[in-house]
Amino acid sequence: MKNDLIEEDDLSATTGEQGDDLVELVTLKIDNGQTPVRIDKFLHAHLGNNVSRTKIQSAADAGSIQVNGKPVKSSYKIRPADDILLIMPKHAENYDLVPENIPIDVVYEDDDVIIINKSPEIVVHPGLGNPRGTLINAVLWHFKGLPKGKEEFRPGLVHRLDKGTSGLIILGKTEFALSHLAKQFFDRTIKRKYVALVWGDLKEEEGTITGNIGRDTRERMQMEVYPDGDKGKHAVTHYKVLERLNYVTLVECRLETGRTHQIRVHMKHIGHTLFNDTRYGGDKILKGTVYSKYKQFIENCFTIMPRQALHAATLGFIHPGTGKEMFFESPLPTEFNSVLDKWRKYWTNPNAAVAEVEE
Repeated sequence: MKNDLIEEDDLSATTGEQGDDLVELVTLKIDNGQTPVRIDKFLHAHLGNNVSRTKIQSAADAGSIQVNGKPVKSSYKIRPADDILLIMPKHAENYDLVPENIPIDVVYEDDDVIIINKSPEIVVHPGLGNPRGTLINAVLWHFKGLPKGKEEFRPGLVHRLDKGTSGLIILGKTEFALSHLAKQFFDRTIKRKYVALVWGDLKEEEGTITGNIGRDTRERMQMEVYPDGDKGKHAVTHYKVLERLNYVTLVECRLETGRTHQIRVHMKHIGHTLFNDTRYGGDKILKGTVYSKYKQFIENCFTIMPRQALHAATLGFIHPGTGKEMFFESPLPTEFNSVLDKWRKYWTNPNAAVAEVEE
């Protein structure tokens, strides 16, 4: 038996930063001497108490249990030499989850899903370095005041956003919803676009970055692109220029895969580090002049937006309950727009842009 996480090189234990897709894969090759037994019973016995039979049955209902490449129901009886693939959301159930009264911006909510516009300051879920004050703690508090459904809500994430990244994130409210969403992330049918401000003027109007992403051997809190060889995990990012501002460029990024820090690492790899991305060196002047007024202008921008300039702007998915396609958009946060406005003004009146004081 083999367990794999699609993304997962989790940095949360020490930094509170999150990766992206949180989909766990379990693969099994059935022995030739195996007697017929229901697949839900078999998987429950092999995976132990951490994976309930209800969770396994929900995965089957969502098409997330495959045998020899085809979805099967929970009543399927395994046969010798079967190849089993189980696709599951990775629960945060190992953490000490405590409800906390933290405001959250709920964009949409029904019996199956909740979509939140995450503020950049908040970490998605508790870890060793962030035991409290996370989005999951806030969601637990939010659910305290709602009528109880057929199932008690247990936070389970199918994707995450880095600390310092703002924008749309979805959580399932039932085991079936979580399994259904996990399958969509596995199939890469979730539609996601991000907006980023990066250093430098990109040569092309659009392009694709392909390169395995793995942990940096010199700095374990960072990820690195490994364009050749087997190291790291396959990653693809598509980008398109939205606005050119000479020393910086506003780009739209579309994820084909979901790896830890994917956009941040891929953009740095092609020489266009995200603006004010402390972890990857974007909090320094990477393009521009040597004049002191320009330096003051950049410091003003960093003060206005003290985090990497990355925003999860759109989210599209198939609703687990209705089967209908849903699509949501999140406008750029106020501080992101303020920085863009300062860059636009800089080219027409540099002195005014430098002197301008943000309230």
